[in-house]
Amino acid sequence: MTNVRGQKPEVKSTTTRRAFLGRCGWAALTAAAAPMVLRSGVLAANGKPGANDRIVIAVIGTGFLGGSIAGRMRDHEGVTLGALADVNLEKAEPIAEEHEVDVYQDYRRILDRDDIDAVVVATPEHWRAVITVQAAQAGKDIYGEKPFALTIGEGQRMVEAVRKHGRVFQYGAQDRSRPDNHKACVLIRNGGIGKIKRVIADAYGSPYLNGLPGHGEVPDTFDWDLFCGPVHPPPYNPKFKEQWGWSGYREFNGAAMTESGGHGFDQIQWVLGMDDGGPIEVWTEGEPFVPAIDRGEAGGWTGGVQPKVFMRYPGDIIMELDGAPQWGGRIIGEEGEVIIERYNVRSDPPELLEEPLEDPEIEVEHSEHHHRNWFDSIRTREDPISPVEVGHRTGIVSHLGNIARWVSEVTGETGEVLKWDPEKEEFTNSQWGNHFLDRPRRKEYDFPERI
Repeated sequence: MTNVRGQKPEVKSTTTRRAFLGRCGWAALTAAAAPMVLRSGVLAANGKPGANDRIVIAVIGTGFLGGSIAGRMRDHEGVTLGALADVNLEKAEPIAEEHEVDVYQDYRRILDRDDIDAVVVATPEHWRAVITVQAAQAGKDIYGEKPFALTIGEGQRMVEAVRKHGRVFQYGAQDRSRPDNHKACVLIRNGGIGKIKRVIADAYGSPYLNGLPGHGEVPDTFDWDLFCGPVHPPPYNPKFKEQWGWSGYREFNGAAMTESGGHGFDQIQWVLGMDDGGPIEVWTEGEPFVPAIDRGEAGGWTGGVQPKVFMRYPGDIIMELDGAPQWGGRIIGEEGEVIIERYNVRSDPPELLEEPLEDPEIEVEHSEHHHRNWFDSIRTREDPISPVEVGHRTGIVSHLGNIARWVSEVTGETGEVLKWDPEKEEFTNSQWGNHFLDRPRRKEYDFPERI
């Protein structure tokens, strides 16, 4: 094993989806992806496994998700774990020793290795997009854990890079590979509960502010500057070295809205048949958003108001974020309803899901195992069940919820209906909404000039 060590912003529009599509030639990319770049001997001709078809993966980010994935993925036939990377070597080294692989503090050492075929990106949210773009440029296939990206603008660049460089990307929405969820999706998509009238989703929380004063020295085994990466570093606090220490802080994360919503909204998008679209309106009701401030042991928590969020889908389907069910949705139709929670799918009346539909008119792609589906797709060069666009559009739903709350924070009012164009990926009536589509990044950790 190798060991390698305030003020309200000015209101302005960000890059529109039309400009984004013009830059990357979206129609051409989706019609005919860029030529696949594979190392000699990895795959035989015509996408069939050859004699040397073993897939070598590396995991970037070895926290709760990355650490567990490292073991689970290497158990698949024909797959080898080749390396790990994490800014916190204290956390990564024991995992690397267990699996007898190299560990790096700088993930770029992994992207430089020709023997690595694919990477799992399980970093905090603020690093997902830049690493994904660089991995695609390096010819690596990618498994991207949720949340998909820190902003909608970053998600656009991820889609652009994956398609331009012909990579296989699987979004970590594992519920799409669960039998009960698939059965529910087939039922709903084929009219099994009648016309959908309403959707109830979890009332996911939006980020709070980091009011913690910095204290303590940065440990030798922890690269604080690299951890912050695209984010301008706040004063160091030991909390950020702990598991989930970054989670919920606005600089690094979208809080539960993007974390848990990365699962729940994905299921709602799926069962509504909205993988190619999404909501067309979003608004808040109640008191305007006030972020809670974590003042640590000295002051505890202060503030915190989370207005209720509503979204409207095509067909006049209203989604209300009302606190239940957890990590899923309650899909209410004229002839019944389906409740999808994490590891729990049921219907009312119960018999709706007791037997699968016979000869459904609308077929829904099925996967028996999310990781294996990615490996199969790497070999065939076909899209997996949760390709990059699915992750991006699920991420958009999460970001719309946060943005609606942030707009209420800066305007001091709720009830304003923000109109969203799913094709252009921009608000048509809100400068503030468009302002929050992206965030500035530190130059030295920003995207490459050319994707």
